[in-house]
Amino acid sequence: MMIKGAVEFSHHCLSKVIQPGDTVVDATAGNGHDTLFLAKLVGKSGRVYGFDIQEEAIKNTEKRLADDGENEQVTLICRSHHELKNVIPGDSDIKAAVFNLGYLPKGDKKIVTRPETTIEALQSLQERLHTDGLIVLVVYPGHPEGKIEADALLDYAKQLDQKHWQVLKYEIMNQMNNPPFLIAIERNQGARNKAG
Repeated sequence: MMIKGAVEFSHHCLSKVIQPGDTVVDATAGNGHDTLFLAKLVGKSGRVYGFDIQEEAIKNTEKRLADDGENEQVTLICRSHHELKNVIPGDSDIKAAVFNLGYLPKGDKKIVTRPETTIEALQSLQERLHTDGLIVLVVYPGHPEGKIEADALLDYAKQLDQKHWQVLKYEIMNQMNNPPFLIAIERNQGARNKAG
């Protein structure tokens, strides 16, 4: 099938950018699906930094990686993604990052990502993103907090300077119940250190 859901399309986009040996970020490790996908793309010579505020999510991700033999190249951090600037070494050139927002599937639905910390993490990544690097956000507007976050992220993404950033919104339009959509932010050639 040509048309993909938001998560599947995020993986498609990331696979076109990430090479073995790259440094990448999973800003919301969750149950480890994106982390494992990134670990396979960067290979044993690359590095994945995975963030989540919930210990349960970190444990789930650790198990998924270990079961697949892909844990060697992954550093998991039980902290908010907005703290990544204090955790990832300053000389790391980040090739790509993924956010899968909302709440932990099968977890506590009261613990959700918030627009202020998501945007702070996004800005930190933009400052360190490789030329032609990519950030993808899978956004879930189908619950009240998710709708607030979606609106804030769309407002943020729309104001990014087109000289430095290409911004894409990808969504399936004829599904009920506010399905997830994707925002992709790509650094233009030669647009280093321009977060706005």
